[in-house]
This record gives sequence, structure tokens and C-alpha cells, in this order.
Amino acid sequence: MALKLDARDVKILAILQQEGRISKSDLARRVNLSNTPCWERLQRLEAAGIVRGYGARIALELFAEHVTVFVTAELENHRNEDFVRFEEAVGREPEIIGCWALGGGLDYLFQVVTRNVTSYQSLIDRMLESEAGLKRYYSYIVTKEVKAGGAIPVELFAGT
Repeated sequence: MALKLDARDVKILAILQQEGRISKSDLARRVNLSNTPCWERLQRLEAAGIVRGYGARIALELFAEHVTVFVTAELENHRNEDFVRFEEAVGREPEIIGCWALGGGLDYLFQVVTRNVTSYQSLIDRMLESEAGLKRYYSYIVTKEVKAGGAIPVELFAGT
């Protein structure tokens, strides 16, 4: 069962998405709580797995040439063990930074960030030659980032 969140919990989540390095005292002040109750709420959100972790958004373009590719994938077979095998293969590739199972005509969408098109093709070749079960794939090379790393609009889900 989902954890019930109140307006302060939602505000904590919204602030953390934008300012992950905010001090606990500043967070408490921003949500109009004293430090201890705010800290307890944050611990509860972390323990429930709602806050998965903290990290930095890196501007890779400022220090390295790279290519970002979105890939749609179709598997050879559609048994549970085929999906498990493919997902394990994806998990072993550090250049695949995101992967989503899809409903509809294609099985997966994944995001690759790597040095260049040649290294991207090497990744795909490894996937095709492995036992991952990749049958067909379509590549979409990113030419310009328009919006990325946006915050989830948690306010829309308050009270659900």
C-alpha cells in the first residue's frame, strides 16, 4: 500500500528535487517545521523508498564530447525469462543510463550516453551478439537537449 503524504511531505519532496544539497535546517524552515519533525519526515520518506537517493546533474557537454541516443528495442521472444535476460544485459552496460519497458508495439526504450557513434555501435553489436535476445532496434540520436532532468510535479499527486 502506498504511503499517505500530506502537503508538507509533498513540499519536502518538491524542494529536494530542486535542491538536493539543502541543509536540514533550511529545509525545515522552508516547510515551516522545526528541525526534528522535518528530519523525521525525511527519514520516513527515505525509509519508504520514496526518496531513492541524491545526486548531481552533470553538464557533460562542458568537458567531453559525447552522443546521446534513444533506442527502441524489440525482443526475439516474449517469455518472462526473455525479459529478465534482456534486463540483466541492460544492467551490465554502464552506457545505458535509463531503460523502460513499454506497452504496445515495442518492448523497451533505453537511453545511451557514450563517447561517439562508433562506441554506440559497439554497444549495440555486443547486445546483438550476446544472449540478450535483441531482435530489432531503432536508434534516435539526440541533436539538441531541450529539457532534461526535470522535477516530477509531486504537487499533482498530493493526497492520492
